[in-house]
Amino acid sequence: MAELTHFNDQQRAKMVDVTSKAVTARVAKATGQIKMHPETLARIHAGTMKKGDVLAVAQVAGIMAAKQTSNLIPMCHLIPLTGVDIYFSDNQQDTITAVVTVKTKHVTGVEIEALNACQISLLTIYDMCKAIDRGMLIDQVHLVEKSGGKSGHFVYQDET
Repeated sequence: MAELTHFNDQQRAKMVDVTSKAVTARVAKATGQIKMHPETLARIHAGTMKKGDVLAVAQVAGIMAAKQTSNLIPMCHLIPLTGVDIYFSDNQQDTITAVVTVKTKHVTGVEIEALNACQISLLTIYDMCKAIDRGMLIDQVHLVEKSGGKSGHFVYQDET
């Protein structure tokens, strides 16, 4: 198991010093889903939710979230993002899946930005649909893949 790097010699939290790390292209992909009543998904498809185009708003919210990650996660570095893409698909029944890809050319990775964007996209769907469906369930949010940097390439392996 890797050594934790977010602690100083007094065992207090610190932001990791990335000053000497090399600038490399880095990509992270995260996914998650939101389960809802079939009628809720049908209304999203029909575009009849009172608050507007649910997936368009969720996409913008996710992009905004990726850009604000360092303001929300205390030890997260401010990273200049070079790309954020959010793709939605659904099972035509009751579940929407979000897949978020975040890119940078910097000294540290964008995994947290991708995970944050994914969760905020899904939470925005919840917010826009909660008037008709308060029982929606957000789950399965996880890092799918990351590349770039010293730690190399990671691909999620479902161990269940």
